[in-house]
Amino acid sequence: MLAAQFMALLDVFIVNVAAPTIGSDLHASGADLQLVVAGYAITYSVLLITGARFGDRFGHGRVHLVGLGLFTAASLACGLAQGSTELIVFRLVQGAGSAVMIPQVLSLIQRTFTGEARVRALGAYSAVLAVGAAAGQVVGGVLVSADLLGSGWRPVFLVNVPVGLVLLAVGRRVLPRGGGTEPESARGLDGTGLVLLGVAVSSVTVPLVLGQEEDWPRWSWLSLAAGALLFALFCGYEWRLARRGGAPLIAPHVLRRPGMGLAVLRITAVMAVNGGFLFVLTLHVQGGLGFSALRAGLTFVPSAVVFGVVGLTWRTWPAALQRALAPAGFTLTALSVAAVGLAFRGGDQGGAWVYGAYAGVGAGLALAFSPTLTRALAAVRPEDAADASGLLATVTQLGQLIGVAAFGTLFFNRLESLGAPEAYTSSEALLTCMFALAATAALGAVSGLVLRRR
Repeated sequence: MLAAQFMALLDVFIVNVAAPTIGSDLHASGADLQLVVAGYAITYSVLLITGARFGDRFGHGRVHLVGLGLFTAASLACGLAQGSTELIVFRLVQGAGSAVMIPQVLSLIQRTFTGEARVRALGAYSAVLAVGAAAGQVVGGVLVSADLLGSGWRPVFLVNVPVGLVLLAVGRRVLPRGGGTEPESARGLDGTGLVLLGVAVSSVTVPLVLGQEEDWPRWSWLSLAAGALLFALFCGYEWRLARRGGAPLIAPHVLRRPGMGLAVLRITAVMAVNGGFLFVLTLHVQGGLGFSALRAGLTFVPSAVVFGVVGLTWRTWPAALQRALAPAGFTLTALSVAAVGLAFRGGDQGGAWVYGAYAGVGAGLALAFSPTLTRALAAVRPEDAADASGLLATVTQLGQLIGVAAFGTLFFNRLESLGAPEAYTSSEALLTCMFALAATAALGAVSGLVLRRR
């Protein structure tokens, strides 16, 4: 299950390093590249809760294998795509496969492990999230630089095919295929809620991605306003459905669990910073500084290693520190991303000390994310595992989507206002984004003062 989780996460981030090569080969615009990266996250985030409900209804192991098969087939289609439009469509399908596959991981952890064993399993889950993110950058750089048989960027998708086939063969032997609820007790899939959430996410995402390219026309602002209204309608509908005894997409009683509201806010902030940081820094070091795809990918190794180490060891730290870990992590992240921006200022290549800033980003994100996730899920009952897993996985992907769309748009907009994408102007655009990312992390640091209920 964690191997499949790793592969799906790899595919979220592996495209970051390949994006400049994809743009050159397919003559894709900046908006196209954002949709290639964010399109995966759109269907992934919108369908995650429904994917979790499928697992609750038909069996987590069985549904996981169905999603894995769809993901593998879509990866093959992405690798063979002949145009940016085709690639965007297949990325949407790939995200749908992940949405069916990935929620089963947390659900099975919740249903299979208890006590300290669950904490260890969640620690491994968090470490896989971190390593998958940075490994995607590195593996993407290796595959693009290798240019296997002149295939350029295509192996970043095609590599999933043999791995997916192996996992399907192994999964059929080791994963439980039962466990679904009986038809008379199975909950509905809340089609109305799914449509409202999907349209709301699309209404916000599309103008964020395309607005800068189109010079922010009136429709982009109307779409953003409509997205906010649709989110409000979605929340109201879910609340009324729950009061009538229905099965809402997001169960209000799960959101009311101790610490869940704060966890949702913090995880959104963590993933927005993570997604925005990886995307805009990749654009700068490849587009502004002219790094090769391999060198750009290796840039993120310090963040990945430190995230993995901290994510696996924070539980052994003194108990007196545990409550302060998340705010401290956000604070460290804010300082570190600002330091990265300053290190590259003026078109400089960063110097040796930028690697310390990278490590600080990894440590800060790990401290902000892992304790938050563990504390939130510790209070969830096994019967609510599917809802909680789907909710937190959705928040994780929505945060990632917001980060890529919002900070990617900010980078492109700033770059355009400064002139040609040379090292100096690109570094100024990066600095603006890093300060914005630092402000977002700072909001995460003070969020516990606003939402005191845990």
